[in-house]
Amino acid sequence: MTEKTADTSVDYSKTLYLPQTDFPMRAGLPDKEPKILERWTSENLYGALREKAKGRPKFVLHDGPPYANGHLHIGHALNKILKDVITRQKQMEGFDSNYVPGWDCHGLPIEWKIEEKYRAAGKNKDEVPKVEFRAECRAFAEHWVGVQSAEFQRLGVIGDFERPYLTMDYEAEAVIAGEIQKFALNGQLYRGSKPVMWSVVEKTALAEAEVEYQDYTSDTIFVKFPVVDGDLVGASVVIWTTTPWTIPGNRAVSFSNRIAYGLYEVTASPEGNWASVGDKLVLADKLAEEVMKAAKVEDFTRLRDVTAAELLALTLAHPLADLGYGFQVPLLDGDHVTDDSGTGFVHTAPGHGREDFEIWMANARALDLRGIDTAIPFTVDDGGFLTEDAPGFVGRTVITSDGDKGDANKAVIDALVAAGALLARGRLKHQYPHSWRSKKPVIFRNTPQWFIHMDRDFVGAGKNEPDTLRTRALKAIAETTFYPPAGQNRLNGMIANRPDWVVSRQRAWGVPIAVFRNAETGQLAPGPTFAKSEELRARIFTAFVSEGADAWYEEGAKERFLGGLVEDLDQWDQVQDILDVWFDSGSTHAFCLRRRPDLKWPADMYLEGSDQHRGWFHSSLLESCGTNGRAPYDSVLTHGFVMAEDGRKMSKSLGNQVFPQDVIKQSGADILRLWVMTSDYADDLRIGKEILQTNVESYRKLRNTLRWMLGTLTHHEPELDPEFAELPELERLMLHRLREVGDVVEAGYAAYDFKKVVGAILNFMVIDLSAFYFDVRKDALYCEARSSVKRRAALAVVDQLFGTIVKWLAPMLPFTTEEAWGHRFPGAGSIHLELFPVLPDLWRDEALAAKWAKVREVRRVVTGALEIERAAKRIGSSLEAAPIVHVSDADLAAALDGVDLAEVAITSSISVVATPAPEGAFTLPDVAGVAVVPVKLTGKRCARSWRIVADVGSDPELPDLSARDAAAYREWLAGQAEKAPA
Repeated sequence: MTEKTADTSVDYSKTLYLPQTDFPMRAGLPDKEPKILERWTSENLYGALREKAKGRPKFVLHDGPPYANGHLHIGHALNKILKDVITRQKQMEGFDSNYVPGWDCHGLPIEWKIEEKYRAAGKNKDEVPKVEFRAECRAFAEHWVGVQSAEFQRLGVIGDFERPYLTMDYEAEAVIAGEIQKFALNGQLYRGSKPVMWSVVEKTALAEAEVEYQDYTSDTIFVKFPVVDGDLVGASVVIWTTTPWTIPGNRAVSFSNRIAYGLYEVTASPEGNWASVGDKLVLADKLAEEVMKAAKVEDFTRLRDVTAAELLALTLAHPLADLGYGFQVPLLDGDHVTDDSGTGFVHTAPGHGREDFEIWMANARALDLRGIDTAIPFTVDDGGFLTEDAPGFVGRTVITSDGDKGDANKAVIDALVAAGALLARGRLKHQYPHSWRSKKPVIFRNTPQWFIHMDRDFVGAGKNEPDTLRTRALKAIAETTFYPPAGQNRLNGMIANRPDWVVSRQRAWGVPIAVFRNAETGQLAPGPTFAKSEELRARIFTAFVSEGADAWYEEGAKERFLGGLVEDLDQWDQVQDILDVWFDSGSTHAFCLRRRPDLKWPADMYLEGSDQHRGWFHSSLLESCGTNGRAPYDSVLTHGFVMAEDGRKMSKSLGNQVFPQDVIKQSGADILRLWVMTSDYADDLRIGKEILQTNVESYRKLRNTLRWMLGTLTHHEPELDPEFAELPELERLMLHRLREVGDVVEAGYAAYDFKKVVGAILNFMVIDLSAFYFDVRKDALYCEARSSVKRRAALAVVDQLFGTIVKWLAPMLPFTTEEAWGHRFPGAGSIHLELFPVLPDLWRDEALAAKWAKVREVRRVVTGALEIERAAKRIGSSLEAAPIVHVSDADLAAALDGVDLAEVAITSSISVVATPAPEGAFTLPDVAGVAVVPVKLTGKRCARSWRIVADVGSDPELPDLSARDAAAYREWLAGQAEKAPA
């Protein structure tokens, strides 16, 4: 019989089950994502999500409103991506997770833009009716809400963008006005005169939340206050201050009974020095030497102790008495005084500082009895000019309208020199409060404002325990969950130490403090003693709902609202101040969460940057505790700020800004989202070209793995899936690993630790799947017969892997997973309508995992040896190798029992022996007891699978195939014949 030769005309590649998919390797996200967005809109994905979630428990992440005045920056992107991931996550966990975006629309920055427009047109804002001006502000905000809405959606954020909440919506303005009226009704709202942080540039009071601390260089002065009575007449008490312009507002000097003081005499000093020989100065002992050095004193002596009782009995003269400050200056004992710096004495101007005000008011009654006038002067007006309450300095400026340092400091210092009261001067670079928005320094200025009490009991409070806004807020903080936990201490510290809440602003664009005040009695309407409060509130609410807050500023508003409710309208003043915008945003829970049936109160979560401990978290907490007795949220999650790649703050001048629009245009929103997910958002994050490129590379690996699975699953026939008990060990191992990863993913999502989630998934895809399981199973998947249990089992497991992984990734990479899901299940609907998979405990097999961990250790040594052979070009691929594996470790040898190591190591043949390894065998230092001798395999290669095996040619009709491939080929031919038309 003549030997049959190979049939070279057969293209065996067509008989293989090779991956086939239209899912492209190149993502093309910048072009593809907008099309997916269009489909979500046309198919109303948001509506489908709401319909699908009907009847489920609600999860509400309440949106902190961004300000509607410009394009989004990278911090906005971070914030909104985190919110979207959590919203999508909770939806897939089985909640009705509805996200309603919102915007902060009132306030100063928008006013500035309209004022700039007026100035450019030569128009005077004060000559324009307030309602007309407000309409222009509204139109400006509306424009930017539209712009930002589109930009947020381009990030992949899904929510009710058709019905967002806006603080300038008429109903919202009505509810906000009603919320401040609740504080009036419960006795917490009051008008008072206190020093507040005042922006000269913006001409309005600022809250703590609107202030940031920046480096600032201040003039510093040491000033002598002469003693005018007692044994110390002829001596001077010395103060130190960084605000010389506040000296006209001085009314006292504070000291501490905990500090040791002494009387010092200058015994040597340069000629012409401000500190002269014979000067007697009262100073803190700890600081005396430092003060004398600053005053250029060459020598001095300590004369005696000065006791606290002695200080308390003293009276001082103002250092500028001859200029019109001829009043007595008392010494006051204060806890705020330290001897860490300065002189141990604190210049006290009650109109220019919180602590100054508090100690002055605490001693007011005692000072009255001494005949000291306790009235607090208004030494600075709203434009930063010194007033007639500052004799000798009227018209001098503290801060100019541009935010620059004025001439007041120099004028005061010159006057002190002329009066012989200046001991020394200098300059100090330190942290000083600046307006958060204008970035210009602020001043402390005594001015009438509206406040909410922090420490007064609410009307109707019991007598056993205090029921104040502070106690309510601190209790609410203790009942709130914080992510990360450190946020609790931060917010707690801010609430514990904050002063009364300043809620008034002297601007035009906002919600008015919609109350009336009796000019004679101070009674408020609505208020706790005003009999017709509810009728008045109803009138205001009805008008605001139909006309907006503009109704308050229309001509005849006073008569419209208060008419018929009081006997004499002339006795009542209509408050014209607007509310601080933080009160607006702090009320969003009231007009959004409470009034929308698709949401709930309180929210499950508030999520913002860490700066919002002093901002939205803070104001929302106070507002809700005042009106509801508890926080409007059950949990608070905070993220850090975005820095440049080198860790520096982003700035236009440094040219290191990264804009989300640019990243999306170049790489796509999913890359930006992956950057957020792989960052530790609890701390400050970094972004830049190299960091983004790292994420691009991670994404490419992830995408290619999904692509391979999609291509392979083209051949999946679910009806042929074997039962779990039929699965080979390797498939059961992968299901065990998937279950293990599932535990990490579940725990990570539960803790909002997305870095852990995406890290676990990526490592699993790259290390366990691409580099191991898929590599090992490619031969079976491509070459085994359609009926092969191994092939069918592998397809079933790949199907499970794909479905689970894309669902886990869906909240984080919504575009890519939607695309992949559509390729896997065309016409099946969005992946975002799915739930996270519940993986069975049946898959857990710790013993199997322990065994295969050892197998993979041996495999590492084999693949390491073959890599060297490939690099040296002694073999072309691992299928040309037949390595000898010397295994002397008994545990490793036992683990290999029953395992086809040649298949696992992707070689055509392999020998495992227990004999000692020859010298020069390949080893890895971290895998003891394994050595590999690489051997190149000789023999005939299968034309279909490329394996070099002994049975190639054993089938005489198919001499170029191995026995396995010959059988698979025949089965394939039979299948083709069945498909052929009759």
